[in-house]
Amino acid sequence: MTIHTPSLHHTVRALLAAMLFAGTMMAPAAMALDAAEMFDDPAQEARARHIGRQLRCLVCQNESIFDSNAGLARDLRVLVREQIDAGQNDDAIIDYVVARYGDYVLLEPPMKGGTLALWAAPLLFLSLGGVALLVYHRSRARTRPEALTDAERAEAQRLLTGE
Repeated sequence: MTIHTPSLHHTVRALLAAMLFAGTMMAPAAMALDAAEMFDDPAQEARARHIGRQLRCLVCQNESIFDSNAGLARDLRVLVREQIDAGQNDDAIIDYVVARYGDYVLLEPPMKGGTLALWAAPLLFLSLGGVALLVYHRSRARTRPEALTDAERAEAQRLLTGE
């Protein structure tokens, strides 16, 4: 039986293919924006992007609507642009989207009763993990085996050596 080892050439080609694949998977999401959606006026475009970066894609959940390829994110980008065209200010546009989708649509939801769980959850889970780790280590400390007697140690040594 012979073992085939790939040549350096094949290894480099496989590595380059993997890097190319990884690069396409991590391509910037800015390509999500369709050219037809963009404003001709750079100031309006910058304003639309500023507002969009504050709004969460409800499908992707941890991306802004400008970083997402999801259809709902595109619809929200169009909605923001329509509101800008209608002459609304930034706060009014954000309030309009929040009224339709709730505080969860904001990437940084306000601190209030309804969103308190969103803000407190990381601290709560970190605290619970710390308590669980502490309880685990304390229970392990209580169940440590006692030291072997000389007779037990001799018996263990005899078993290990096979005598």
